[in-house]
Amino acid sequence: MIGAVSERDDAAQAPGRFLLTPRMAGSIIRTRPDFGRAHPRGSRPGSFRMCHITRRARRTRPVAKRFDSSVNTKPTYLSREGETGLRQELDNLVNVRRSEVAARIHDAKQHGDLSENAEYEEAKNEQAFVEGRIQTLEGMLKTAVIIENSGSDHAALGSTVTVESVDGAETFSIVGSAEARPADGKISNESPVGRALLGRKAGEKIKVRLPNGTDFAYTIKKIS
Repeated sequence: MIGAVSERDDAAQAPGRFLLTPRMAGSIIRTRPDFGRAHPRGSRPGSFRMCHITRRARRTRPVAKRFDSSVNTKPTYLSREGETGLRQELDNLVNVRRSEVAARIHDAKQHGDLSENAEYEEAKNEQAFVEGRIQTLEGMLKTAVIIENSGSDHAALGSTVTVESVDGAETFSIVGSAEARPADGKISNESPVGRALLGRKAGEKIKVRLPNGTDFAYTIKKIS
């Protein structure tokens, strides 16, 4: 009798049966019941049964997508001057520093055993710094968003804000984190003071929670 059966081992389902031919999709096999066992009516010991083998579709596990942590989708806010400065730094690293470090490594290799060559190790460390900085700058420029001073009366990225506190008057320029230089009065929009100033108008008072947990009050005097 010819019938469709699954790829599951027929011998495992019916103990005492064995395959007489290899099992492949589309092939015909013969099975034989075990002698000495009770057999259904109409069959006799030693008789053969013809079966047509069909292949069952394999189950495949879903492949998990890998997340590339190196991909930066966060925008880098830059002023026109800041973007120009980063491009100049990148150009110097790629076209000047990279070749200088490569020459230092080449010269250091000529001095013999590298395992005890301090100059070689120093040059390799500098090379790692240069290449890492190049990757950082390329990523920042790739996601750069240029900020302009819109002239709004609300503090925003690119605004220059004059505030007054118990320590006197201070002037802050709100910039992106890549250009932040607190000592020069350039504060990041992500800093506590920068976040507190965003969206505020002249005459308003703000409170800033300092890292030590205390609150510091400012009065906004001018926005330009």
